[in-house]
Order: sequence, then C-alpha cells, then structure tokens
Amino acid sequence: VQLQASGGGLVQSGGSLRLSCATSKFVLNNYAIGWLRQAPGKEREGVSCIRHRDGTTYYADSALGRFTISSDYAKNTVYLQMNSLQPEDTAVYYCAARWMPNGELNRRACDPQYFDRWGQGTQVTVSS
Repeated sequence: VQLQASGGGLVQSGGSLRLSCATSKFVLNNYAIGWLRQAPGKEREGVSCIRHRDGTTYYADSALGRFTISSDYAKNTVYLQMNSLQPEDTAVYYCAARWMPNGELNRRACDPQYFDRWGQGTQVTVSS
C-alpha cells in the first residue's frame, strides 16, 4: 500500500498549507484514508478521513470549518487543505489507510489505532 505524504512546512498563524498523500487507485477504491497528526507530547489524533468510493468524509472538531479533505482519482492523491492554521496545529501529519470499503466514517473509524498502513510523516509548524 503506497502512501507518500508531502506538503508540510513552516507557516505563520492564520496561514494555509495543502498536504498531499500519493497513493493508488486500489487504495482509493477500498480503503479509508486518514490524515492523522501527532504533536510533541501528545497522542496521535485523527484529524480528517475520507473514503473515495462514496465521498464520505469525517472531520475532528479541531478541523471543522478550517480543513478540507478531498481526493483526486485521476491523480491518485488525497489532499488536506488547511486554512486558518494556529500554533496548536503544529504536529507531524501522517497519511494512513485502513481497509474500509463501507461503513460510517466517524470519530471511532478515524481513530489512529485502527489504521494499519502508514506513510511517512510531514512536519507542519505554525508560528505565532
């Protein structure tokens, strides 16, 4: 399962970044893909998840209204557009996948413990 995250960087508070997760059509068709993050000293958190097969998405409360997850089947890529970034968004962001061709995408489904395919992380740093 290919998962290659990119797009992190350093941004000022209020700025934007777009993360990309390169994967495959097989993964897009059969897996739920999540953007999961881990801040220093904190547990991993499910930020947002998507299932391309039916367009279902989930957002953590911390991401609602600021982040948008999307998938591009032609480019085999899942994106996370992050706007209005705040210092508390500083973390390593991981692109991960779990076999989930159906079922509700909710907080439990987007919990990092259920993801068994992980890409490398990309660092997002938001300065105040």
